[in-house]
Amino acid sequence: MIDNMNAAIGANEREALDLLAAPDCALFLDFDGTLVDIAPRPDQVVVTPQLLAALAALQQRLQGRLAIVSGRPVAELDRMLAPLTLPAAGVHGMERRGSDGVLRQLPAPDFTAVRTQAHALAARHPGLWVEEKHGALALHYRQAPQLQALCVETMDGAVRSSPGLLLMEGKMIVEIKAAGVSKGTAIRDFLAEAPFAGCRPLFIGDDTTDEAGFDHVQRIGGIGLKVGPGATVANCRIGSSQAVREALARAATSTIRKDPA
Repeated sequence: MIDNMNAAIGANEREALDLLAAPDCALFLDFDGTLVDIAPRPDQVVVTPQLLAALAALQQRLQGRLAIVSGRPVAELDRMLAPLTLPAAGVHGMERRGSDGVLRQLPAPDFTAVRTQAHALAARHPGLWVEEKHGALALHYRQAPQLQALCVETMDGAVRSSPGLLLMEGKMIVEIKAAGVSKGTAIRDFLAEAPFAGCRPLFIGDDTTDEAGFDHVQRIGGIGLKVGPGATVANCRIGSSQAVREALARAATSTIRKDPA
C-alpha cells in the first residue's frame, strides 16, 4: 500500500512527462520494470518493436540526450535493444558508454567471499540462482520467495567481511555492488559531457537501485519519476511500465515545446 505522502506524488506525473517536451530535457531510463515488464528470468523480458521505434525517435528528437541506466551489463542492453546502440550505463554505473561510443569500466573490488557464499547457497536451494557481472553479483530468489530472509542474511554476512562492497535489496533479488558507485554517479557523469551537459535531467526508474538516481537529478533541479508503488524519494510517480511505454511513444511523436522568449 502507498502511504498518503507517496500517493500525492502521483499527482505530479504530468510535470515529469511535460519535461519530455521541453527543449532542454536529458532523459535517463532504467530498463527492467521501467521500459520492459519484469520477467521470471532476465533473458525472458519482451522488447517490442514499438518500444524500439519510440526510443529511436526520442533519441533523435532529443538530439542524442537519451541514455539507459541499468543494473544489466551494457553488452546485454545492446542485445536487448538491437539494432539501437544508445548511450548506456550498466551494472549500476560500473560500466558506462557515452555518446562517443567508448565503453569505460571502473575497477571491480574483491568479490571472493560474496561469490563463494552466493554459489554455496544456490547449490543448496535449486530455486536460487546467481548472476555475476563486472563489479556486481546478484542472487535471485524469484523462484523461491520464501528464502528472502535467508538470502539477505547470508549475503549481508559476506558483505560485512568484504571491504568496498554494498548490499542492495531489489525486486526478488539481493544485489551486491561496489560501494560509492551508483545510478546517481552514472547520471552525474553523463551530465558532465556532451550532449547532456547543461540540460535538465528526467530519470525514470522503478526499484530501490534507482533511488540514488532520483536523488541526484532532483538535487540539481531535475525530476525523478518512480514507476509503480513503494516508498521513494522521487517527486513524481507513474503507474506502470506499460504507462511509461505509452508516454514515451506519445513523446516520440510530439513537437518540442518552445519556451517563450
